[in-house]
Amino acid sequence: MRRTPRILALGLALWLLLSAAALAADDGFSKVYTYNYDYWGELRESPDAYRTSEVIYSATLGLDRPMLRPQSLYARGDDLYVCDTGNNRVLQLTRRGGQFALTRIIDAAEGAEPAGFDTPGDVFADAAGNIYVADTNHNRVVMMDKDLRFVRQYVKPEDATFEQNLSFLPSKLVVDQAGRVYALATNVNKGLVKYEADGTFTGFIGANKVKYNLWDYIWKAFLSTREQRAQQASFVPTEYENICIDQEGFIYATNIVFSEYDLKSDVAKPIRRLNGIGNDILIKNGKFPPIGDLQWVEGNLDYGPSKLKDVTVLENDIYVAVDRTRGRLFGYDPQGIMLWAFGTKGNHVGAFLSAASVEHMGRDLLVLDEDESSITVFTPTDYGNLIYRANDEYLRGQYETSADTWREVLKLNANYDPAFIGIGRSLLRQEQYGEAMKYFKMAHDRVNYGRAYRYYRKEAVESRVGLLAVILVALLVVPLILRQIKRMKEEVQADERRKAAGFRS
Repeated sequence: MRRTPRILALGLALWLLLSAAALAADDGFSKVYTYNYDYWGELRESPDAYRTSEVIYSATLGLDRPMLRPQSLYARGDDLYVCDTGNNRVLQLTRRGGQFALTRIIDAAEGAEPAGFDTPGDVFADAAGNIYVADTNHNRVVMMDKDLRFVRQYVKPEDATFEQNLSFLPSKLVVDQAGRVYALATNVNKGLVKYEADGTFTGFIGANKVKYNLWDYIWKAFLSTREQRAQQASFVPTEYENICIDQEGFIYATNIVFSEYDLKSDVAKPIRRLNGIGNDILIKNGKFPPIGDLQWVEGNLDYGPSKLKDVTVLENDIYVAVDRTRGRLFGYDPQGIMLWAFGTKGNHVGAFLSAASVEHMGRDLLVLDEDESSITVFTPTDYGNLIYRANDEYLRGQYETSADTWREVLKLNANYDPAFIGIGRSLLRQEQYGEAMKYFKMAHDRVNYGRAYRYYRKEAVESRVGLLAVILVALLVVPLILRQIKRMKEEVQADERRKAAGFRS
């Protein structure tokens, strides 16, 4: 009986030691639960692609006034711009040595009228250092130079295509390399408002198509009363939720207004890539379109589909969207194949109460939490970096190296379909069609399997064309030779019979 307290004390000491070791091994980083979906849409756990490396708060930056309802992030080089909407200002942060520090507070454009901002919704900085602010409640997009001197403003278009009884409330914006400004305006459902660099309004691009139920249309047009029609929603396109622009000048837009039944059939299109005339050219070669979560019920609760609040595009055309429903991040490759998903809702490290914006600096991801007024920085793990490296090598044409890197990924996650597809695509580029077919089959990728099979069949036919030619010639010539031999033999026999008959006579 005396040994019992000693055993308990020893067990407690061991538990404390293991706990301390676990904390020490964490190195200040927070683990993040990561998963993906297989061919059948079943959730599959995976190693963490990212981990939390830093959380930036108002106190971290030494702000006198804490951030209030911040709405947007924009990164350019080592500078990060934060649209601190509730305080009518923009914060410019600079990253040096892996740490963020406040560079300046931008709360006015020198020479503008009015100079200050009112509920700004977004910010953008171009390569020359010019800064654009979607000054929502001042009904303008204001442009400043790098010294914050007013350059010009983009205001409500005086054009017949813009309903003049509507207020111009720009909430999001992007600027292309030619200086053209594209603004997403609240209550404008004709698409993005487009301005030339000199401020001239040149129309709308990328309007959502109108979708309606035929029965609803008939009811509204012929069967409902005037009062009922007044209470019903109009058949008008929905507006986008957010926009960003990639290095090639294509605009990515997210949309959170859709029917749940339209998601998996790719009718809803919650992420779009718009070209210069507003057409959606987003590639979707995955088994499922890029819609975020495929399973909406967790436990006994149905949270509904993902509502993708914002999207950012990395230099290798991998794009990442943030979901406000569950606070998750979804990464997709240029083919629209999901690479990973992670994140959750909450007020602990690595989680969000209300994710408002996502941005990237290199391969690091930054998520702005509107309610927490914080910025969470995620850094890729070794596993995540391998996925990026495999994609980069493929884009550079290093197909053999890319396949080897994907095999390294499979050592860490043997059930990772994108790795099988990546190896198959690399082998396809190396004209190893038979081997490529094996990997596509393992990933249940019927489309790429069909491509590989067509090339394999063509190669097989071409490699045997000589033998086929010999067989064909043999099939055509041998019967002729045999007939000729038979004819000659018959003639000889006939001649012998004639000679024998003459000899007897």
